[in-house]
Amino acid sequence: MTASVLICGSVAFDTIAVFEGQFKEHILPDRIHALSVSFLVPRMRREFGGCAGNIAYNLKLLGGHPIPVATVGEDASDYLQRFKQLGIEVKMIRSLPDTLTAQCFITTDLDDNQITAFHPGAMDRSSENDLSGHQAAWAIVAPDSKAGMMTHAKRLHAQGTPFIFDLGQAMPLFDGADITVMLSLAQALTVNDYEASVVEQRTGKSIAELAKNLRAVVVTRGAEGATLYTEGQEHHIDPVKPQGMVDPTGCGDAHRAGLLYGLTQGWTWADACKLGNLMGSIKIASRGPQNHAPTRAEISAMLKGHFNLQLPA
Repeated sequence: MTASVLICGSVAFDTIAVFEGQFKEHILPDRIHALSVSFLVPRMRREFGGCAGNIAYNLKLLGGHPIPVATVGEDASDYLQRFKQLGIEVKMIRSLPDTLTAQCFITTDLDDNQITAFHPGAMDRSSENDLSGHQAAWAIVAPDSKAGMMTHAKRLHAQGTPFIFDLGQAMPLFDGADITVMLSLAQALTVNDYEASVVEQRTGKSIAELAKNLRAVVVTRGAEGATLYTEGQEHHIDPVKPQGMVDPTGCGDAHRAGLLYGLTQGWTWADACKLGNLMGSIKIASRGPQNHAPTRAEISAMLKGHFNLQLPA
């Protein structure tokens, strides 16, 4: 059986509404102090999301064994049922009564501007979900509540489970001291290029310096690919041109899944990053974070065509 991976992070619902106009035509600068605006949104959809949910979904596409570690509310029954149907274990997803699952409400206009509201709900109590004793080949601590991320990191470190620290959308919650603590517990760091600059500013150290005390640091750069820092060297990982630029939501999570799958197979960090780049490219061509559904054979063929690598049989 494929080695298991503990996926610590958020499980959430994303509600996305489309305003068929432009915000700037309705938000008047001279009335911003007394804002009261209503938008008609004839198009709306609800997506399964959250970092742990998205990473687990992509890892399962690859034939991996994800075990999401998350906290949800009493409204998550359809999400849990979907994961069960996909063959994703839900034993470490804790359901809390009288609470709601984390939810993100996004309204976009025709210029792709966004107004977003986020309700953390049950995610605020993610630190209560104790993963101690649950062994895995690898783990990832992805965006969640700050207390949950730090608690999961300490528990993984204490039991000797190697993990990736994925700062992501939790970046505003972590100051330089917090990041330093997390990196002292983790084996690797994943960030995008903007997050990398913030990490450098808050810690006072360059990414190359931080990488000296880790197995690896991976900096994703969108259409430019990724930069890998490992064993004292810096490597450029080529991008994979997507079939279409539809929706970037969840691309980072797809990349993390590819990275984790490669690590569980004993691949080099460079090869695992290549698979990560491919998974991000596949995701961006589909709307929503969990609607792309290539077969494992299709992913393997694309990996062979771009990087001369193949998924194991």
